[in-house]
Amino acid sequence: MPKLKSNSGAAKRFKRTASGGFKHKQSFRNHILTKKSSKRKRQLRPDSMVDKRDVPGLVRLLPYS
Repeated sequence: MPKLKSNSGAAKRFKRTASGGFKHKQSFRNHILTKKSSKRKRQLRPDSMVDKRDVPGLVRLLPYS
C-alpha cells in the first residue's frame, strides 16, 4: 500500500492537539488592520478550535497528523 499524501494547504492551517482535536488561527488578522479596533484585533489573537463536526474531514485531509 502506498503512503497517503497530506493536503498541503490543510497542513499549513491546522495543527492536531493531544486530545485529537484541531486548532487553527483566526481569520481577518492578516492585513487592513488599521480600520479594525484594538479590541477586535485582540480577540482574534488566540488560536481557536475546529468544530467537532469538521474533524472527520480534517482527519481525511491530514492522515498522519
